[in-house]
Amino acid sequence: MTKNLLHNWFTPRVALDKASARMLTFASFALPILLWCLVSYVPFIWHPQVEITDPGGVSYFREGTLVDRDVYELEVANKLETDPDLSPSELPQGKPANPVYLPAPHEVATALYTAFKTPPKRSNEPWFHESLWHSIQVIAWGFFWAMLFGVPLGVLAGTYASASHLIEPFTEFFRYLPAPAFGALAVAILGIYDAPKIAIIFIGTFFQMVLIVAATTRKLNIALVEASLTLGCKGFRMMRRVILPGILPDLYRDMRILLGWAWTYLIVAELIGTSSGITWFITQQARYKNFENVFAAILIIGLIGLATDMVLARMGKRLFPWHHSK
Repeated sequence: MTKNLLHNWFTPRVALDKASARMLTFASFALPILLWCLVSYVPFIWHPQVEITDPGGVSYFREGTLVDRDVYELEVANKLETDPDLSPSELPQGKPANPVYLPAPHEVATALYTAFKTPPKRSNEPWFHESLWHSIQVIAWGFFWAMLFGVPLGVLAGTYASASHLIEPFTEFFRYLPAPAFGALAVAILGIYDAPKIAIIFIGTFFQMVLIVAATTRKLNIALVEASLTLGCKGFRMMRRVILPGILPDLYRDMRILLGWAWTYLIVAELIGTSSGITWFITQQARYKNFENVFAAILIIGLIGLATDMVLARMGKRLFPWHHSK
């Protein structure tokens, strides 16, 4: 049975049974977390620093501070060289530790919980959940405008060769230009608040969207288009009755993928003009070396993205049951 199971795992394009699918899905998350735990909690794997528990007479050592292991060992050696009769209790004491930028899983888990309950240090600063909601709005608006213009242009380019030659060459060129490079220009034109941030997310997703939607449209069975033309269905009517219904399941999947793409531009976009949203929280926490809060904020972004995609995937199964039954 195990042999058959492994055979299915390594046979291309063979569907897995539910138990295998669940186990591998769990492993995809469990393995990185296990590695993180090993690095965090097992001292001999990777703990390049020492957390001082007793300064032992070293002037610049303070209890709770982190020093590199070679610095710690050098100071211990210097103490022994100066006074060989010192007892171990009189020497500097410390325990293996990781750098401050690599917090342990339990510290990040605590930060995930406390971030929503801890009030901002200043009364005029937003709460964490308010910053998060602000970022979600920026993503939503940027992606909405990209869809509003990108989907129609992509469908046109995928349907008509003339539209393809008019739209796609410049789009192919522009998609290689880094969206953040337009930050200063966006601020100059749109101001320092949310508009340039939305513009950066729009630029980062729109041009990719046009090309992906065009490619998806071309995958539609040409026999359906030819049959509609034979029956006298042309122009906008063909788009509405044949093209769009034919590509809708794949178009929906493309939007799910591109929404994740939009999230990747969020941090850069929110640094443009006035820092805001989740990016403001991350930069503030990094400035004060609260890296467990930085990790927590990054994880929350991932969790929101994953939860959104799972909801959209479930909705897609209900909206297009015939497509998922293939």
